Amino acid sequence: MANHLANAQSLYLRKHAENPIDWWFWGEEALKAAKDEDKPIFLSIGYSSCHWCTVMEGEAFSDIAIASYMNENFLPIKVDREERPDIDSIYMQALQMITGQGGWPLNIFLTPDDLVPFYGGTYFPVEPRYGRPGFLQVLQSIRRFYDREKEKLQEFKGEMLATLQRSTLLPTSPADSLTEELLYEGIENNTGILASSPSDLGRPRFPMIPYTELALSGTRFSFESSFDRSQLSQQRGLDLALGGIYDHVGGGFHRYTVDATWTVPHFEKMLYDNGLILEYLANLWSTGVTEPAFARAISGTVKWLKREMTSPEGYFYAAQDADNFTTPDEAEPEEGAFYVWRYSELEELLTPEEFAEVKEQFSITLKANFEGSNVLQRSQGGKLSDSLEAALDKLFAVRYGKPSAEIETFPPARNNQEAKTGNWEGRIPPVTDTKMIVAWNSLVISGLARAYGVFGDESYLELAKGAVNFILDRQRENGRFHRLNYEGNTAVLAQSEDYALFIKALLDLQTNAPKESHWVEKAIEVQQEFDEYFWSVEMGGYYNNAADNSKDLLVRERSYIDNATPSANGVAIANLVRLALLTDNLEYLDRADRALQAFSIVMQQSPQACPSIFSALDWYLHPTLVRTTSEQLDSIVPQYFPTCVYRVDTDLPDNALGLVCKGLSCLKPAESREMLLEQIFKCDRS
Repeated sequence: MANHLANAQSLYLRKHAENPIDWWFWGEEALKAAKDEDKPIFLSIGYSSCHWCTVMEGEAFSDIAIASYMNENFLPIKVDREERPDIDSIYMQALQMITGQGGWPLNIFLTPDDLVPFYGGTYFPVEPRYGRPGFLQVLQSIRRFYDREKEKLQEFKGEMLATLQRSTLLPTSPADSLTEELLYEGIENNTGILASSPSDLGRPRFPMIPYTELALSGTRFSFESSFDRSQLSQQRGLDLALGGIYDHVGGGFHRYTVDATWTVPHFEKMLYDNGLILEYLANLWSTGVTEPAFARAISGTVKWLKREMTSPEGYFYAAQDADNFTTPDEAEPEEGAFYVWRYSELEELLTPEEFAEVKEQFSITLKANFEGSNVLQRSQGGKLSDSLEAALDKLFAVRYGKPSAEIETFPPARNNQEAKTGNWEGRIPPVTDTKMIVAWNSLVISGLARAYGVFGDESYLELAKGAVNFILDRQRENGRFHRLNYEGNTAVLAQSEDYALFIKALLDLQTNAPKESHWVEKAIEVQQEFDEYFWSVEMGGYYNNAADNSKDLLVRERSYIDNATPSANGVAIANLVRLALLTDNLEYLDRADRALQAFSIVMQQSPQACPSIFSALDWYLHPTLVRTTSEQLDSIVPQYFPTCVYRVDTDLPDNALGLVCKGLSCLKPAESREMLLEQIFKCDRS
């Protein structure tokens, strides 16, 4: 019999609807029931494309003995972290305090009266293995502790709550601390994250785009450093565009690689990674690093977005699973089966000449690199030959059932049942989570906007505008901006990352298509609502959640730490500087200054936690407005000026080609293209 999640809109929650565990939604009803029955809350947080979440759903959460004990002794609550990142952030921080590490599934136990966590972990097997205790034994121990060790429990809870509350209170530094030297130290420390060391061997590799973007922007400056920022920035681009993390057959980037050589990915494809990487590779190209593999990866990713990740309404789906079924009668899907190739299979599909060329350019061996099959990884950069592209398209046809030229759209499998019963002409595809998330769509809009600005492909701009118009038209309900959309239905009030990243997306559209200035007006409207509900008057910066939507939160956080996505406050502060430049409204600049002061101590003491805050500091120290004609901007926009905004202006002084202003002061009107570019370079770098 289905539990409380049977009618959930979230794919992740619906995956647990038939579990024997009596899962509840996070909300007033569940929290009250736990308190009334004096049951510890078992809070389990994950997301639909999380591999180990899927494993635990099929093992421990489907076990009758575990479910029976859980239902009798705990109040189990399921949360989709993609719906409620604010809840996830609080309890992930708590889990890291308890165990020293985090990850998903996030499984944590809370006291019912005040929601304070007192024990937690990630994946728990049914029986003891992998050095982890069996889940039933964990539950029994937790319940005994809760019943018999009240004094220890209260003591631990007090320490935990005090620590969580302290983490939300940040001292500030003197007003003169926001200096070039602080920026350079931040760039240096965060660039070091990208540099390999002997201890990194065997560790997974993540894109880490907030770090790479800061390192790339740091190439503009000359200061003493232990790192070659240009080399590291280029190498990260090559790792992404050539490595197995990129799907060389179908386009799009996987989440990360499980090895240090960028070879074997964890196969899920997350929308946010693809948006961030699009923007980074386009920026890298705009610096003059015109590696053909970058353009191919951008083009292939956009084709994947159009084919598999764009809804008929224009927005982008959230993610694709790492696992897929190889036959309709399989009980469980296999990791990566959709993407990998057996050596004998390639021999059979390709001509001897094609096979020889594929082996020369890609990591194809009889030994294989992933469970008897091959993940394609390029051995070198450069442009692929037409014959090699044709060979890859043969593989595309095997996977999708037809050559790429014959497939405009590829319908998503929305759940396991659809995957198993669909009339697929090729391989059975992974399940696609079709919900719309404003923050993640915004990252793709920004990536497409920058790719358009650099390459001038109108299809990139049109794809971005389809998503942004859907958000503008459909994500406001009862006067408020909302985070999610499930097939036409809005859900969950927007959080700080939704506001910050959507405002950035609007500004990025204006920057890369400056003739369309109406995007700034839309950004101002969204910013006004963001300021009203999220701004911390007492401390500066933006809270994760709105003032009227935080009553069920243990603490109210202001996120400044970058994870897979940039921190909301880092993006928001940069937005404020950009709005100040575009509107001449200095209230935006005052607010940016206040927010940077709010996080200045973090920048000094934990610089590697907050690369996006340093990117915002870069905007604050080097804000540049370029006013010129649309003809001149056509040649300026594709270049790399990371702290510039552009305004089409035909009302210029006599004989002037353009005006360049740094912050609150403008330079002499530029009377030639050479003078205009020289002024932009100077402002952007000093």
